[in-house]
Amino acid sequence: MLPERYIIHVDMDAFFASVEQRDNPKLIGKPVIIGADPQKGRGRGVVSTCSYEARKFGVHSAMPISLAYQKCPQAVFLPPDMEKYSRVSRQLLQIFYGFTPQIEPVSLDEAFLDVTASHHLFGGPQNLCRILKARVKKETGLTASAGLAPTKMAAKIASDLKKPDGLVVVNRESLLDFLRPLAVEKIWGLGKKSAQIMRERGVGTIGDLAKKSPKELTAMFGKMGLQYWELAHGIDEREVETGSETKSVSNETTFSEDTFDKEKITRELMRLSDKVAGRLRKENLRGKTITLKIRLKGFLTFTRARTLDSPTDLTDIIFKEAKKLFIAFDLKGKPVRLVGVKVSHFGPADKQLSLFDFSAGRVAGRGRKEKIEAAVDKIRAKFGNRAIYRALSAAD
Repeated sequence: MLPERYIIHVDMDAFFASVEQRDNPKLIGKPVIIGADPQKGRGRGVVSTCSYEARKFGVHSAMPISLAYQKCPQAVFLPPDMEKYSRVSRQLLQIFYGFTPQIEPVSLDEAFLDVTASHHLFGGPQNLCRILKARVKKETGLTASAGLAPTKMAAKIASDLKKPDGLVVVNRESLLDFLRPLAVEKIWGLGKKSAQIMRERGVGTIGDLAKKSPKELTAMFGKMGLQYWELAHGIDEREVETGSETKSVSNETTFSEDTFDKEKITRELMRLSDKVAGRLRKENLRGKTITLKIRLKGFLTFTRARTLDSPTDLTDIIFKEAKKLFIAFDLKGKPVRLVGVKVSHFGPADKQLSLFDFSAGRVAGRGRKEKIEAAVDKIRAKFGNRAIYRALSAAD
């Protein structure tokens, strides 16, 4: 018997685009695409999200912006305003905390809520969902879709089935009936390659997967095979994790043309490292793991990471590690389409690293570096992010 749990997955509807339509009523009813500049079909980035009006033309998230322009040239194309979306996201979290302290933010526009201990205060879990959705609409002017289920995976799947403004309830008794007819790709954590292998072996639905034995699946996928078997049988004991609201901070850039120019790529890594470091300091965060993302021609995407001894929010350290990762990376003879820098694994910074930490006589440089970063932050806060730039030195 499954434990009596009530987990809600709240997923905002076309979040970025809906915020823009809310703030500019002239956009209501029009196809709105948030993402890179399409440059009349020559743009190189991707779609962040789009309104439901744009989706009718076949546009979707992560689609190349050039293809989105081909499908819907009459759309209103807007760049992402992450600061505005973050403010709305924080407002949503405050609404969620009015229903339970057990909240796991997944991204700016979605979160898990465990209401097992609090649903009785709102007339039961289903009524709680209705009240929550109504409060979101009243206080933000936006709609949310919700899935209520006894497991995280089922709640996440359910929230996506009746968008926009949907509510799907899966109770404990009907959980397996709910899962069985769904495409095997709905299994949370199942990658494209694993799904392809399953389909090649006649496994098209979660019900088909449930018919396989743990031994068969372990032979195919190793220890992940057993996890797939459990999920197909509705066994998902993952808890709603109430950890740090922010799990990572990252920025990335798609080049206007694929490039082999290592100096150009290095300059971009410096710019991205500076941007990430500024965001870390603004959120009072410091991270230990520096990750480089590289996308080559043909959309081949790779990540490489280094973990420091102590967390940092300094540009020079983040850039130094990102540059090392880039130098060590084999481009396989292909030009670079995109680069990104991410910092994660947050923690206290009692032993803040610096490029000046190599000898006792240079420790004082650490304080100077932090003062310089603070001064840069103040200038940008007053005059804008473009007011001051960090240049590469000969040492870089």
